[in-house]
Amino acid sequence: MTGLEALLIAPIAVPLAASGALILFGIRMTAAARRAVAFSTVVAGTAVAAVLLAATSDGQVIVQRLGGWPDGIAVPLVADAFGTVMLLVTGVLGIACLAYAALNDADGDRAFLPQSLLLLAGVNGAYLTGDLFNLFVFIEVMLVPSYVLIATGRGPDRIAASRLYLTVNLLASTVFLAGLGLVYGVAGTVQLGDLAGAAADDPALAAATAVILLALSVKAALVPVHNWLPRAYGAAPAAVTVLFSGLLTKVGVYALFRIYAVVYDGDPRFLPIILVAALLTMVIGVLGAVGAGGMRTILTFHMVSQIGYIVLGLAIFTPLGLAAAIFFMVQYVLVKAALLMVAGAVEQHAGTGELARLGGLAAHSPAAAVAFAVSALSLAGIPPLSGFVGKLVLVVGAVDAGRIVAALVAIGVSVVTLLSMLKIWNGVFWGDRAPDPGEAGGSAGSTGTVVSLRVPARAVAPALALGGLSLLLGLAAEPLLSLCLVAADGLVDATTYAGAVGG
Repeated sequence: MTGLEALLIAPIAVPLAASGALILFGIRMTAAARRAVAFSTVVAGTAVAAVLLAATSDGQVIVQRLGGWPDGIAVPLVADAFGTVMLLVTGVLGIACLAYAALNDADGDRAFLPQSLLLLAGVNGAYLTGDLFNLFVFIEVMLVPSYVLIATGRGPDRIAASRLYLTVNLLASTVFLAGLGLVYGVAGTVQLGDLAGAAADDPALAAATAVILLALSVKAALVPVHNWLPRAYGAAPAAVTVLFSGLLTKVGVYALFRIYAVVYDGDPRFLPIILVAALLTMVIGVLGAVGAGGMRTILTFHMVSQIGYIVLGLAIFTPLGLAAAIFFMVQYVLVKAALLMVAGAVEQHAGTGELARLGGLAAHSPAAAVAFAVSALSLAGIPPLSGFVGKLVLVVGAVDAGRIVAALVAIGVSVVTLLSMLKIWNGVFWGDRAPDPGEAGGSAGSTGTVVSLRVPARAVAPALALGGLSLLLGLAAEPLLSLCLVAADGLVDATTYAGAVGG
């Protein structure tokens, strides 16, 4: 076993061990000590992800079979450019989320840090596994702490949201498990290396694997199985929504890409179905955002819409289209987290996220205004930010593949996205500052407006950092685009990946 192969277990084992330690000994530790353990764990995992990404940036595939068992029995952990790009962005997001929670005192509940680490372990495992059954296991490892996190706090809205989230994900997991049974019954294996290209030639296996893809579509919140996401995420604690935004649905999207590339070998017969789902997701998500009246509700509907952009790259299934989708997914994870951080900080300090009850924050909370503006413009695809690069390359990829209508829809949805971001800006940051309590008119006068309290700069410091990273990725996009092209080549031609997994 080489050093790189030995590193593959670290992104899973280290957060699992740290989570266990915090559960067992956290009650005896100070808040600062608990934060130090969590931060050091996520930073270490991010460093390992960077090492693995550097090793796979030339197309190399690294495999470790846990326990030294023979093929077909051992649990294969696999790292390629696609998986390690997602590992690294997960680590960066994890650091930003922990910083946001600490600066806004959102990690006071002793369950937050250990459950967050357990969730990260499951996410990392999903990105590294080369086996469908273990993909299911890691998704469940990821979901169990998410059930705890989303139920944190009180109130009927939060209870309803956690109940909906739990019901939908348990149902999707049941469908996933049924699909696994069907795949094993047809093929006699669930290892990706052994299933490579099999669904393209075997209709029964294609149908069985489609059941798994359906379950993953629910977890990724693709239309028409999307409505649970804005309802659940919009009522969850702000720090939890930030964490979920870049992790849970992205694992579903990642698995869709991986399974379709390996098991279906990119079969063009089914791409029109994926294209229709992607376009509907883009359009319906952005229309839901236009009709919403709260910051987080608008942003969570945009999560649905932007997932459609990512899946559009899968529907194109060319090196350029897939590279654009991966680039877009990386920058979107960071930008969306930043926007939700700002929304959470506004809710905490202003007491509401409803646009009709806010106004004038830009005048006395410039840091929050800048953090929102930069990430909102990136989400809408305005140059020179990273969102512009991702959408431009995606549109070019669609045109090159002859998907002109898809390219036009992508441009049109970007325009509507910009309009909904302006809606938030005008409702929350622009206009006159609402009167403070005791001032003339009071905070609950005839207009029904509440006071817009000052949002401290420290509360949005992680969002500012992520916005700066978005600007950097836009101005210097070539290195990340090159990595995404390597990852896309590994999806278009999955021979090397499948051969490494299958031994």
